Amino acid sequence: MRRGEKPVNIEVTEPIRVESLDLDAQGIARMAPNEEGAAEGHSGKVIFIQGALPTELVTYTITRDKARFSKAKVLDILKPAVFRAEPKCKAFGVCGGCTMQHLDIRAQVAMKQRVLEDDLQHLAKLKPQEILRPMGGPTWEYRHRARLSAVNRSIKKGTVLIGFHEGKSGYVADMTACEILPKHVSNLLPQLRTLVNGLSIVDRMPQIEVAVGEPEDPNSLDPKKARPVTALVFRNLKPLTQDDEQLLRSFADEHQVWVWLQPKGIETVAPFYPETGKLCYRLPEFEIEMPFMPADFTQVNHLMNRALVSKAIRLLEVNPSDRVLDLFCGIGNFTLPLARKAKTVLGIEGLETLTTRAKANAVHNGLADKASFMRSDLFEVTPDTIASWGKAERWLMDPPREGAMEICKALAELHEEDNLLLPQRIVYVSCNPKTLARDAEILCHQAGYTLQSAGVVNMFPHTSHVESMAVFDRSE
Repeated sequence: MRRGEKPVNIEVTEPIRVESLDLDAQGIARMAPNEEGAAEGHSGKVIFIQGALPTELVTYTITRDKARFSKAKVLDILKPAVFRAEPKCKAFGVCGGCTMQHLDIRAQVAMKQRVLEDDLQHLAKLKPQEILRPMGGPTWEYRHRARLSAVNRSIKKGTVLIGFHEGKSGYVADMTACEILPKHVSNLLPQLRTLVNGLSIVDRMPQIEVAVGEPEDPNSLDPKKARPVTALVFRNLKPLTQDDEQLLRSFADEHQVWVWLQPKGIETVAPFYPETGKLCYRLPEFEIEMPFMPADFTQVNHLMNRALVSKAIRLLEVNPSDRVLDLFCGIGNFTLPLARKAKTVLGIEGLETLTTRAKANAVHNGLADKASFMRSDLFEVTPDTIASWGKAERWLMDPPREGAMEICKALAELHEEDNLLLPQRIVYVSCNPKTLARDAEILCHQAGYTLQSAGVVNMFPHTSHVESMAVFDRSE
């Protein structure tokens, strides 16, 4: 038990009105003085209520009591919100993902937009000159990448559990379907239980990585070529027996999947059966086909990625004579489409494996003469580092959750020298509004940029994940 925390189970039948919602999809309310059922000292405390939505009148059960706030779960909803929705997934409330299923999708997007604007206002003291229209797409069966946990619960349940973790728990949820996975992958969950349970290394197969690519030929009359390519990477911590190998081959043949194995670190991921195949996603607007490996980082939502790439490149306003930098370029998701518009593009990434894949993708798309790639640690950047990259009129940055603070700080140092290396426009694609706000503060208050526009991209519906874009222009 943590210091200051009291495990409790107090039913509060005095109704309370929920004021707002946090990113864990908990309703936020404030206890009134002398509220019935509240212990001494609870008056006016903030309470987070799982399952409650803003504007709702609810009763609740306090489950955790801390000095500054309490946690609770809904006991009864006396007056539901107009934007309450019926959760589609049977595992809702148990599985730790998709915590916002009980909230209408339009309200989810509005909440994420408010989070972005609030973080920019409070953390960076900035307001965009223009709020971009929120971008949305498919809300179910959109997740083309997933990491499923596997745990042998034969002593208690007589089965193997395959799925995602329970909310804030190390336990794996007991689930036989997932509404955000493609239907054919969701249907595999019960079969995967049976498969893993039949392996000799059932206790040493903790994880299955799922990667779904686009069909080899979506217009083909051959059903095999017209169906999505699905790769399953089994994390085998012990060698497979011959019987294990035969089970995996039979499973692959029956369900038309591509089986890979990972006996040790990520570098050991390799195809098992069949020995060859092709995973890819496509960006039709730019005539790009992007092959990838199951362990490569790619966006999980293919259709939203198409929209994201298209919007980001339009916002960058690339001219045919421009040289462009794509920072945190990965396997070339933005680099290669940019190469269709610009004179040249330099993609920079911290991992050699990704730049190698990006170079191969440039060759695959006939863009090796316009798109080049280099490895550089983008979390250790100085003005000299930027000088080594050379002058570029346009930058696109798509950092991980940690953001791009060192790059922004280096730009601020260059601004002090009125350096010509500073790009005229930066489009920043973010998966964390707080680090975006932190970096925006540096760019706008120290590096001479203005925040032209910003908006959210609903890349992960029903989750608290906030994807966004911001455009920064160099002040005259």
